[in-house]
Amino acid sequence: MKTKIRTLMASFVVTSAALLGATGNARAADEWFVLSEQAIKATDPSAEIKSTGGRWEKDVKQVKISVDGADVQVTKLILHWDNRKDDTMTSVGTLKSSGQTAPMNAPGLKARLKSVTVQYQILGGAPTANLKVWGYD
Repeated sequence: MKTKIRTLMASFVVTSAALLGATGNARAADEWFVLSEQAIKATDPSAEIKSTGGRWEKDVKQVKISVDGADVQVTKLILHWDNRKDDTMTSVGTLKSSGQTAPMNAPGLKARLKSVTVQYQILGGAPTANLKVWGYD
């Protein structure tokens, strides 16, 4: 009887440790990372920025856009999802240099972002700015 209880307790401890280890690894992956980035020019009215990486790297829960180098007025932002309807946002507003948009949720719990189309105007006479697409996984 004592060996059955000890065996049961030992298996419970091993199972608990395995579940805690799996949960810890899943939480470590929840962080923002750069899906892609591109220099945008004041002479161009829009840019399409394709996501880099393989199939699993493009699978995200949320997306946001950031800008460095100049203030950028974003008039239209289209998120192109794989096997999902595109999300279109108009009048996003002005992103200050080193600023970012609020996070936007992916359709469903997670989705694969193929690319982002941005219609913009660089403000303040700057010739270029660097636009980054961030994913949260």
